[in-house]
Formats: sequence, structure tokens, C-alpha cells
Amino acid sequence: MNNRPLTALFLDFDSYFASVEQHLQPALRGKPVGVAPVMAATSCCIAASYEAKAFGVKTGTGVREAHQLCPGITIVPARPDEYVRHHHRLIAAVEDCIHVEKVLSIDEMWCWLPYNLREPHQILAIADNIKSTIARTVSTHITCSIGVSTNRWLAKMASKMRKPNGVMILNDSDMPEAFHELELRDIHGVGRSMELRLHANGIHSVAELCAASRQTLHNIWGGIGGDRFWLNLHGFDVPEVETSRKSIGHSHVLAPDKRSPDKALPILHKLTQKAAARLRAYEMLAGSLSVHLKYLNGPGWEGEMHFEPSADSLLFAKVVQQLWKNRLDPGHSVLKLSMVLGRLIERSNHTPSLFAREDAARLRLNEAIDKIRSKYGRKAIHLGCDHDTQDAAPMRISFSHIPDLDLEDDD
Repeated sequence: MNNRPLTALFLDFDSYFASVEQHLQPALRGKPVGVAPVMAATSCCIAASYEAKAFGVKTGTGVREAHQLCPGITIVPARPDEYVRHHHRLIAAVEDCIHVEKVLSIDEMWCWLPYNLREPHQILAIADNIKSTIARTVSTHITCSIGVSTNRWLAKMASKMRKPNGVMILNDSDMPEAFHELELRDIHGVGRSMELRLHANGIHSVAELCAASRQTLHNIWGGIGGDRFWLNLHGFDVPEVETSRKSIGHSHVLAPDKRSPDKALPILHKLTQKAAARLRAYEMLAGSLSVHLKYLNGPGWEGEMHFEPSADSLLFAKVVQQLWKNRLDPGHSVLKLSMVLGRLIERSNHTPSLFAREDAARLRLNEAIDKIRSKYGRKAIHLGCDHDTQDAAPMRISFSHIPDLDLEDDD
């Protein structure tokens, strides 16, 4: 037995979006709640309270199906701005107890345990302090599950095994037997396709997965991902892989009254301008813009244009307009819009083409727009091409990106 020290404390907030709604709306407390991005029967739940989960409602469950599974469920519209604001309050609460090493998503973060605070009784005291501080300074209705182990991956697994509102410490001596009660799909990093690949290689249980050699997992994963999985599973401290931002994009499922082409185009422009503001904030330039449309009936369509690297909102608006004109089935209603700025480079690393000099006046215009929005609010100024979009395409929160409220719209 290696007796590796306990180094990582992982926090996972329980049914976070739904919990924030129950905190903000007392009438929802103790009742099944689903959170949907669009208030339409064709939408789906992006979060469900534990009361709703007891009826089988989960992330991705359609609104219509949620009502069938749980007749008493209340579906509420998502309010990403509130989730981001409470996220920052929660970070501050945890920081009062222990330093947050890294925020991983809107509802996950981890903390490195100092050398002198690694005994189980000390760790349990820290966990209790975190929970009581959150209850005192943020809400008694927003809870977290805490896992502790020899690396961040195992600590995350420990937090998942004691949901909701639990605490679990996984020592070296607990492994691998602690995982044997789980299903393969319960293991972080094993999705549906990976489960099938494991089955094809003779691994049908977590016990067999834990017993597999590093080389076996390397072969199943098809590369270094298998090595990293084996090392994490066996308690080693695995350095993070440095990643670089390769694209910036937004997507939006349209409400029924916004699906006609004349209503959808301004929303596509709005998504593009939000991405452009983020691009400039990151001090980056984009060399391509792609648009994907999912039609309500019939196949979808996508198009892309390349250009000299830029962060110019007016250029992007012209590209969107051109792509929109080139789309197939122009009369079809649009169910979902997506756009992506790609071929990203840092502005400081860009050498402009001799034949396409950057327009200084255009640069100043974009800077002025950003400054006005920063000082007077995100609705203070916008391009005319995204008119009549006040209630459309509000802020969205992905698993890996927490929106900056200064770069989003006040919807």
C-alpha cells in the first residue's frame, strides 16, 4: 500500500440551477422543479431538483416527458445571470474556509489541501465549515457534496458517491474496493461509447476495470488518454493538460414565435456580436465564421467563410449576412441557430497582411462600443442588425465556460 496523502478536496453543488431557483422562490422549496432554457413543450430540462429526480426527471429530459413522469413538476425558465451571481458568492464563501485552487465549472471547484491539514478530523472540520459558511452567507437551500482523496479525479468520484449534501474521504486503503459497487457508467470518463469499447475488450464491471493494466487501458482508449485514466484511477497526481482556446461560439434554440427567417436572422446577429465581444476581451482574432441551422422540418444547413484574422463586429455582421443569403431552403422555419468564430490567434501574435491593412477607424469604433457597454450596460448600444432581440438568446452557461456578466446581455 502506497499510503499516498490526501491532497484534493472537490466540491460539487447539488442540482445547482434548480437549487438556486428554490432559494430565490420559496414556493418551490421541497417541490419538484425543472429548469428549461425555453418555455416550450419542445424544450428540455437543463436541471432538475432532487424532488424531480425522484420521479426520473434528469438533465436532458424533455419538458413534455417531465410532465408525464412527474405531473406535479413546476418548469421555470433558466436565469443564467442569477446562477453566475450566486456562483461568485459561493466561491467567496468557500474562500473564507480554504483557498479555491481552480473553478472547473459553474457548479464544481477543487481545493488543494495544505500539508498541515490532511488528517481526516481536520478535513471533516473544513468540510463542515464550508457547508455552514455557505448556509450562513449564501443560502440554506444551496448545498454541496464534498469528496476528498489523493488526487482531484478520485476526489470528484468521492463527491459523486455521497450526493446530495454528503462528505466522503477516499483513502488509498479504500481502493479499489470502494468503486466495486458502482456501474461502469458511474465512473467519471466512461460514457456510453467507452462502455461499449470496454465491453468489447472483456471488461464488464468496475472491478475488472480497476484490475486492468495500464497498457490495456492505453489500447482501449487508443492513446495517452488511457494512461491518464489508469493513473488517476490508481491515485497518482496527474498534471493537467494545457489547452488553448480554438473557437468561440454561441447557439440558441428558438422559441416558437422566433422561428420564421425574418425573426431568426437578428438573433443570429446577436449571437455573433456576443461572440465578437468575448473575442476582443480575450485579445484574440478570428479567421473564420461558421453558421449552422437546424430546421424545424427537413435537414439542416451549415456554411463557413474564411477571412483575414479580425475582431471587427461589422465584418462579422457582413459575413453572417452573406452566409444567410447562401443558405438552403430559405423559406423553412429555423429551430436552432449556432455560430462559431474559428481559426483563432492571439492579437499579439498576428502579423497583418501587406494587402489587407487593418482599418484604424474600425478598431476605434469597436473599442468605443465595448467601453460604452461596459460603462452604461450591455443594452446601451448595439448594431442595428440585431434589432428586436430584447428577449431572445439570453445568456447560456456551458459546462466549461462561465459567462462574464460584463460581456452578456441583461435578459
